[in-house]
Amino acid sequence: MSLLSIRGIGKHFGGLQVLEDVNIEVPGGAIFALIGPNGAGKTTVFNLVTGLIKPSSGSIAFEGRDLAGVPPHQITRLGIARTFQNIRIFPDMTLLENVMVGRHHLLNYGGLALLFATPAFREAERRSRERALELLSWVKLDHKADATADNLSYGEQRKLEFARALATEPKLLLLDEPVAGMNPSEKAVLMEEIRNIRDRGYGVFLIEHDMRFVMNLCDRVAVLNFGRIIAEGPPDEIRTHPDVIEAYLGRGDEAEVS
Repeated sequence: MSLLSIRGIGKHFGGLQVLEDVNIEVPGGAIFALIGPNGAGKTTVFNLVTGLIKPSSGSIAFEGRDLAGVPPHQITRLGIARTFQNIRIFPDMTLLENVMVGRHHLLNYGGLALLFATPAFREAERRSRERALELLSWVKLDHKADATADNLSYGEQRKLEFARALATEPKLLLLDEPVAGMNPSEKAVLMEEIRNIRDRGYGVFLIEHDMRFVMNLCDRVAVLNFGRIIAEGPPDEIRTHPDVIEAYLGRGDEAEVS
């Protein structure tokens, strides 16, 4: 069974049809990419999966559970985490604090425990801190745990976002254009970090415009064009698919991503 199943999804805003009969199956423990030209509807798919908007037709299921009507915070609790194209960190907080924020919904103490710093509160905070440090070590930022986030490079800020998303203890991580604005060396580092996340058993579902990055990283790729899926398969198949070359990659880019 797929980790995430999108079946017959359609979405329109007034008279504008953004998605039509979109079918996507995202497996667990794999890196799956959704690619397509600007305006193809990729971010709309992410917004539907995370409950920010509702579909006009079709269904979305996570681990077999229908997500219809499930609010975004509950979708996070079910095991779906997301990063955004525009980095959203707390610049005046430390890296450790940024990641611990992602674990807030997992803490099981109440207001009184917080007010009086009870043993239950102290133990929960200790476990949260240890897990946050572990996640920072996964993205090789644990040595900067006490530094404020505004001192990080662009690539490091992206990795901090990954660690904070993982702090929610997801089963599926949604990445919206993770290498946008990065230089080649930063992209290479981030590619390895995403592989490491996959190898730890997480599912990864990403949107990305950098075709070389996608083709070298992902296990499977789906292509969205004018709101419809026109191809889906392994990277080697997608890079040579005539409809993909014509609709998205362009004849001149075929060699570039081979």
